[in-house]
Amino acid sequence: MKSLFDHAREKILRDEQPLAAKMRPRTLDEYVGQDHILAPGRLLRRAIQADQLSSLIFYGPPGTGKTTLASVIANTTRSHFVTLNAVMAGIADLRDITAEAQRRLGEHGQRTILFIDEVHRWNKAQQDALLPWVENGTVILIGATTENPYFTVNRALVSRSRIFQLKPLDDNHIRSIIRQALDDPARGYGNLRTRLDDDALAHIANVANGDARAALNALQLAVETTQPGPDGLIHITLAVAEESIQQRAVLYDREGDCHFDTISAFIKSMRGSDPDATFYWLAKMVYAGEDPRFIFRRMTIFASEDIGMADPKALPFVIAAAEAFDRVGLPEGHYPLAHAALYCATAPKSNSVMGFFDALKLVEKEREDEVPNHLRDASRDSKGFGHGAGYQYPHAYRDHWVAQQYLPASLQGNIFYEPGSIGYEETLAETIRQRRELQLAALQANGGTAAPPEILTFSPPDKAADQWLARAVSSLAPTLAAVRDRIFAARAWQRHDLVCDLSADTAALTWEAVRRTPEGGVTAIVSSEQHRQNLLEQAAALENLAQPRVIVATPDHLAALAHDWSYDAIIGRNCLSSADTRDVIARQLPQLMRPNADLILAENIPQLSQRLHLLVQDTTLPWLDAIRRAEEAIYANPDDPLVNWNHDTLRNLLQRAGLTVRSCELHTFHRDQLLSADQLAHWFSDAPDSFASRLLRAVPDCQPHLLRAELARTCLNRRIPWANTIAFIAAQST
Repeated sequence: MKSLFDHAREKILRDEQPLAAKMRPRTLDEYVGQDHILAPGRLLRRAIQADQLSSLIFYGPPGTGKTTLASVIANTTRSHFVTLNAVMAGIADLRDITAEAQRRLGEHGQRTILFIDEVHRWNKAQQDALLPWVENGTVILIGATTENPYFTVNRALVSRSRIFQLKPLDDNHIRSIIRQALDDPARGYGNLRTRLDDDALAHIANVANGDARAALNALQLAVETTQPGPDGLIHITLAVAEESIQQRAVLYDREGDCHFDTISAFIKSMRGSDPDATFYWLAKMVYAGEDPRFIFRRMTIFASEDIGMADPKALPFVIAAAEAFDRVGLPEGHYPLAHAALYCATAPKSNSVMGFFDALKLVEKEREDEVPNHLRDASRDSKGFGHGAGYQYPHAYRDHWVAQQYLPASLQGNIFYEPGSIGYEETLAETIRQRRELQLAALQANGGTAAPPEILTFSPPDKAADQWLARAVSSLAPTLAAVRDRIFAARAWQRHDLVCDLSADTAALTWEAVRRTPEGGVTAIVSSEQHRQNLLEQAAALENLAQPRVIVATPDHLAALAHDWSYDAIIGRNCLSSADTRDVIARQLPQLMRPNADLILAENIPQLSQRLHLLVQDTTLPWLDAIRRAEEAIYANPDDPLVNWNHDTLRNLLQRAGLTVRSCELHTFHRDQLLSADQLAHWFSDAPDSFASRLLRAVPDCQPHLLRAELARTCLNRRIPWANTIAFIAAQST
């Protein structure tokens, strides 16, 4: 029974709580952020609302709401809620809690939820003592940890718990939390007259670095140390905010995930020859207080493992820099530290030293032996969180480099290093410039590709042929190049694949297929002898075996090609757009394909074509509505074979032909197109099938000549926005 002194002490503690504790959300509706686990409809939110919780582990950096989420559960659940802090509690406390939980369950049928804050602080014996009570249902565990639970929490506990990873809050979340504190009269400063300038709010949100507790502590310091003005207003300016929170706290634990993930990103950035990312991750480690000698040790290993014989001077250079650091000390020691990192990042790469480990394997032959996710240390928890997934190993690529991003998403495109024009650096400038351009291009093309398949064949490199093919595949217009790239991104290509290009008249896909299958073969289907001659003339730059096989074939004779080649992949553009040949082509395709072969097509969808009435800027013109109705009627005409089909039609067609459709996605491409007088005349000619004639058939009282006049006045010989929608279809043979 509590005494008056206990109540007085609790009141004092309650009144003197930090603002962050007072503002802790009490319900899910007050909780800010973590939408990936708490948005309406998410599993965790539904479980909390239904009071049907199983054991949970919340993992994330400080200030992201782990303890707060447990508090919300405590306010929501009908179960008895008990809290322990692993730093102060031990097995004796656990024994008392489980005994009470057993009694409560037996006498009242009430469950017990045990929240253990900083559960990773318990040693193995303490965690083992908890396991039987979780396993038999005496308690439901909710653990909170800033450390990776796959390595700091008992494996048996992990296997019996749902794990939810909480991420740092973004600036908008922090702003919302600060405004809540300013407006709340009971727990915050709603009873005070306060004004927080926008730039002060932005500063606190930015420097808090996703930590709500840090932001609220800064706000509390700013409000409670700022004297009110004569009118009683507490005015928090940028200067006050800067005094309240001056330095960003970098999340970094020398024994935890941040340590391993950051050093992993640093090494992979050096291996990827990205000096900008190398400087960034080095700066993060130095700023967080990492021991420079540890960084030098890792660079010493790197100089042999990843540079090796490509630059034998790298190893003595790094060792010399480490010795210089020991002599100079900090802060000047940052110069040799950065110098060594820059040398490693820009040096040519070779992993030939790995031959030593091949020798070891031979000796042992009798025994079978929020950093960006792909840069995280995959050696410890790739199964748990998928860290390291999608990382492309540079040594697997020509010149030991691949267009891969090493910086965080928010820093893409930042340049921290500009190579000079004297000495060794002069040889680096052009290479680094080209690689940065390729990295940005890869980012725009959706962030790189999946891991390449095992290479089963090899040919000696042919520089002349490679250069010619590189020019050929880079000569397409941007939209056509984007279409080609999406087609080739739809499968994992092997060097020995046999490929058939059904639409080789323009060779838009042919040369990329030739480039990707140097030990395979490409058949290019063209519609006329003239196209065949054109393609053969272009192919003359390649040796005979590397040239595509060019065949003139009509749609109804494609199956005749199956007698000698069966293809691993068939590709094409606008092959199924004609109603006259669509069914014929689809029925023949399976006859050309090997088992489990891929069909990848890009088909323009006329129903979704650019509408000309949308190019008219003045939407108040009285005749425009009739034009709009006429134009939409054209594309909705069920009797017109040009437009009475869509991507679903193609999907069903291929399925009827016996193929398994893996995906059928629409993508709209936007570009600026010059509107010429010839194009305008073509649209509005008197021909029976012209655009103007179709408009009049759809809505006889519309006035196409007025649309033509308006387009001539506002768009002629100018670049107009133009959109076309393409269906990308990927199917597979049985």
